[in-house]
Amino acid sequence: MTEDSEAPPTPEETLRLIEQQRAATVRQLKGEPLLLYTPWGVAWLVGFGAIFLHFGLDGRGLAPISQMQAVGVLQGAQVLAGAFAGFGIARQSRQVRGDTSARGAMIGYSWVAGMALMVIICVRLSVGLPEEEVQILWTGSSLLVVGLMYMMTAAVWLEWPMFFLGAWTVAVNATGVMLGAGRQALLIAVLVGGGFIAASLWLRRRG
Repeated sequence: MTEDSEAPPTPEETLRLIEQQRAATVRQLKGEPLLLYTPWGVAWLVGFGAIFLHFGLDGRGLAPISQMQAVGVLQGAQVLAGAFAGFGIARQSRQVRGDTSARGAMIGYSWVAGMALMVIICVRLSVGLPEEEVQILWTGSSLLVVGLMYMMTAAVWLEWPMFFLGAWTVAVNATGVMLGAGRQALLIAVLVGGGFIAASLWLRRRG
């Protein structure tokens, strides 16, 4: 062995390299938390924050924004969040084949079916309801589907962080439904939106 040849790695360096590769592989298979959770957290923080500004805590708005404008902000934010999250899911899907890919497809179809039925029910029941009750109906129904789908998806992949996020969403949403449109929007913006952002940062740091 010449003096210029590199020394073999120590056992500690080898273990460190193995751990780095393992963490990188897990991140590829499970997805990047910042892409999967942060966009939705930001969308709900901004969108439901706008709805809260319209209703306020007692039905009197805190800013000159109509309900349609506030809902438009929420929908626009969710479209952007879906684009970012879709990019993360597409990048993750390239790593999987076979049964794993089939499970992912079935989960995706379940999301579409759940949301489609929710829209049909809400459109049917919204006729004749006051503005605040309409908002509670749409928000409560959509967040119910979101929370349950997160819990169901987590059960398929045995992802406890995702399961707890889904359960947290359901619990916060249920509390908001009982408190009224303004308080419901505030709770979802801060606790669900902020919770998703905090969870994504924690999961990213944990690696």
